[in-house]
Amino acid sequence: MAAARACLAPLATIESPDGDLIDCVHISNQPAFDHPFLKNHTIQMRPAYHPEGLYDESKVASQQQTQTITQMWHQNGKCPEDTIPIRRTKKEDVLRASSVRRYGKKRHRSTPNPMSVDPDMLNESGHQHAIAYVEGDKYYGAKATINVWQPKIEQANEFSLSQLWILGGSFGQDLNSIEAGWQVSPDLYGDNNTRLFTYWTSDAYQATGCYNLLCSGFIQINNQIAMGASIFPISNYGGSQYDINILVWKDPKEGNWWLQFGDNYVLGYWPSFLFSYLTDSASMIEWGGEVVNSEPDGSHTSTQMGSGHFPEEGFGKASYFKNIQVVDSSNNIKAPRGVGTFTEQSNCYDVQNGNNGDWGTYFYYGGPGKNSNCP
Repeated sequence: MAAARACLAPLATIESPDGDLIDCVHISNQPAFDHPFLKNHTIQMRPAYHPEGLYDESKVASQQQTQTITQMWHQNGKCPEDTIPIRRTKKEDVLRASSVRRYGKKRHRSTPNPMSVDPDMLNESGHQHAIAYVEGDKYYGAKATINVWQPKIEQANEFSLSQLWILGGSFGQDLNSIEAGWQVSPDLYGDNNTRLFTYWTSDAYQATGCYNLLCSGFIQINNQIAMGASIFPISNYGGSQYDINILVWKDPKEGNWWLQFGDNYVLGYWPSFLFSYLTDSASMIEWGGEVVNSEPDGSHTSTQMGSGHFPEEGFGKASYFKNIQVVDSSNNIKAPRGVGTFTEQSNCYDVQNGNNGDWGTYFYYGGPGKNSNCP
C-alpha cells in the first residue's frame, strides 16, 4: 500500500544535512488518502476556528526573546506550494522494525495511566514516564511550550520523547490517543537526532495508528514542516535554550483535530472519524516525558529523559514544559485546573510542577535513568 503510493513521483526532493531525503509530494497524493474513508475527502485547507484567547497570549510571548527553531532540511531548500514535505522511508528503516507490519507503530501500553498505581503493572511494559496530567472534564485540545533537548539513548531499541497526549476512553483495548512532540528514536529513524513527531491510535496501539505519515490518517496541509524531520537547533546544558510550541485542538465546526507547530504553522488534521471517543472530546490530557527501559544487563537503562538531568537543577539544565493549557467546551484556551503529576520511579526520572506569571502552569521533568539511587 505504502509502496504503491511511493511510486507517485515527488515534484522535488531535498537532501537534508542529516542525510534525510525530503520528498515534496502533491498534497492530494499524500498517504492519508489510502484510507478507505478518505477516498472522496475534500481537503480542508484551514481550520474554521482557532481556540479563543490564543493570540492574546502570543502577543505577550513574542516580546520575550525566544530563540527561533526550524528543521534541518530547510538549509537546503523548500517544498513548492500545493505539495507537502514527506520524510522518505528508506529500506533500512523498515528492516530495523521487528516486521513491516510493526514499522512506525508504538508497542502496546505506552500511555501512562496515573490511576493504576500497582508498580509491578507499570514497569511491565518497559515504559517509564514523568508527566503532568488533568482529568475529570471534557477537553477539546491542549497546548504546551516544550524545551528541546537531545537525550542519550543507551540501546537502539529504546527511545526518549517529550510530548502531549490527548486521550479518550479507558486504558483498555479501546484507548484513543493523539500525540505530538519531539523524540529521539534510533529504531524508527536510524540516528539519534531530535525530531518532531505525531502519533495516533484508536485502539490502544493495537491495529490502528502510526507515527507521522507512516500510515493513512493524518492529513497534512503545510508545505514547510516535515513530520519526523530533525529539529534544529537544540538546547545546551548551561547554554542557549530552545523551545517548540505544540497546539492540538478540535475545530468546533468540522470536528476534526488540528495540529499547529510554532505560532504560524498549521500542519494539518486528524479527521474525527478515525476515532471513537475523540469524535466527541478527550477525557484526559497528559504532558511530559516517556522512555523505554529495556533493562540492558538486568539494570535500569541509562537512556535519558528530557535533558538527562533532574528537575531540581532548574532552568538551563533541566528540561521543562511551560504555559501548558487546555481548550474547553466553549473553545477557550485556558490554564488547566487540578494538575496532577506522575512518575513510576522518581529516583530515575522525576517531575516537579509550579505556576508563575510568564510561564503560567509549568513543570520540570526528566532525569538520567540509571544512577546510584536507580540501579
